[in-house]
Amino acid sequence: MEKAILVNLAVNQREKLEAEESMDELAGLARAAGAHVVEKVFQVRPSPSPKYFIGQGKVEEIKRTANDLDAELVIFDDNLRPTQLRSLEKTLDIKVIDRTQLILDIFALRARSNEGKLQVELAQLSYLLPRLTGKGKAMSRLGGGIGTRGPGEKKLEEDRRRIQDRIAKIKREIKNVQKRRANQRRSRKESLIPLVSLVGYTSVGKSTLFNRLAQEDAFTSPQLFATLDPVVRRASFPDGLYYFLSDTVGFIKKLPVELITSFKATLEEVNEADVILHVIDLNSPGSEGQVEAVIQILEEIGAGDIPCLKVYNKIDLLPDKNDLLKRNGRTGMNSLYLSAATGEGVPALKDRLRSLLFRQLQLFYVRIPKDNKDMLDSIPNWALVLKRRENADYYDLKVMADPQRMLPFASYLERGEEPW
Repeated sequence: MEKAILVNLAVNQREKLEAEESMDELAGLARAAGAHVVEKVFQVRPSPSPKYFIGQGKVEEIKRTANDLDAELVIFDDNLRPTQLRSLEKTLDIKVIDRTQLILDIFALRARSNEGKLQVELAQLSYLLPRLTGKGKAMSRLGGGIGTRGPGEKKLEEDRRRIQDRIAKIKREIKNVQKRRANQRRSRKESLIPLVSLVGYTSVGKSTLFNRLAQEDAFTSPQLFATLDPVVRRASFPDGLYYFLSDTVGFIKKLPVELITSFKATLEEVNEADVILHVIDLNSPGSEGQVEAVIQILEEIGAGDIPCLKVYNKIDLLPDKNDLLKRNGRTGMNSLYLSAATGEGVPALKDRLRSLLFRQLQLFYVRIPKDNKDMLDSIPNWALVLKRRENADYYDLKVMADPQRMLPFASYLERGEEPW
């Protein structure tokens, strides 16, 4: 486990107040990558240093601290320019990475599917390409460790042209993935089955809620970015109505632009949603900033206008639940409180979802003669089939549909609240 020193620069007193929270998050990222944080260094100065990002005196202080604590890695809580990275490594004489490189490293560690690995590799290469100058530590990290996982090490030794060719090839492969996903989404749209997408900051309990709603057993972990690959499953309501539920990668502040671009195929799933469930950790002291970060990313990917429910999770961990809910005053049509872990509040979420997804549909019972096969085959194009049974001369179907679409088929409708 590498010993790491974390560094944060604030340009004013307001940023200084947010620095501790940001550094706590950076420490979580470092631990997720396998580092042991031995020191946190803060500095306030009007603007970053062109050469070191931080002041030269602070660089010397970090060098002494690294020697005293046997630190092997310095992680900056911001993005460094290539020249700053080289100057810092030359002066400190240990490995230096920035926030983007750390996040990319975690993604390389977590990616499981071929699609995810391609997206991570594209993001890493896009990040590394402008940094392929010189033969410093950034070009000679043969020892492995944080900041060198995935394709980074072997690609650093290839020339720029080969890396550009590799980037072009990956983009073509990801474009094929996008086409397949577009076909899958088109099929779902044609089936009239609505889509609900779970979004939220990393580690807010999205995967736990996904498992609860879809009755799945997807992997969950308190670590940041424990799950990366998107998952889509069919979920049902107690009355038999169903919908598609998707879980996506958790968001984070200062999400690298390389990842937003590379994971476009994944995030496009959110753009196709009929409803977004924005999961929020009610117990996180930085929840307001996390909410703003998620909303900003939703706007960036074009999903800002999709109906959204704010789901405040982890109420089971509140010391005084009733008092906090009363003071917060977050109740309303667009907010819900629940515990994905215990299931408390989940029935209310299902009721709200059912109302949003199917508010224009009504329940009908239809009897189709067997000799009218064309009509039978057309029903899934304009109605959700909940139940179907076959008799000697006809099919009975229980469907949800827009009443206007049912007018031409009035003679086939069965009367009564539930005729069979």
